[in-house]
Amino acid sequence: QVQLVESGGGLVQAGGSLRLSCAASGTISPGNAMGWYRQAPGKQRELVATITSGGTNYADSVKGRFTISRDNAQNTVYLQMNSLKPDDTAVYYCRLSRWGMAYWGQGTQVTVSS
Repeated sequence: QVQLVESGGGLVQAGGSLRLSCAASGTISPGNAMGWYRQAPGKQRELVATITSGGTNYADSVKGRFTISRDNAQNTVYLQMNSLKPDDTAVYYCRLSRWGMAYWGQGTQVTVSS
């Protein structure tokens, strides 16, 4: 079984920064893709960034502002968010793919005030 626990969300002013963390437990390998998604009120969940052994991928809306990284020794993935905008306000979810299955964390709230 895989468990994902996010942390690092909070309230920040526009232009500020936050760093999200997602700690994974269970049988994890560096080859398992991990990523961050977000869901704003009234909107569908959307991809923010993913990281695999082959590289990283970002939504156009966050390119140049957000950076995803991974510490395989700690089974932890990070999302460094800079130059935050009110439109970035959402619940951010961590996701891990393993053996054709997707696992999700409980989410962490990010609120950006204008």
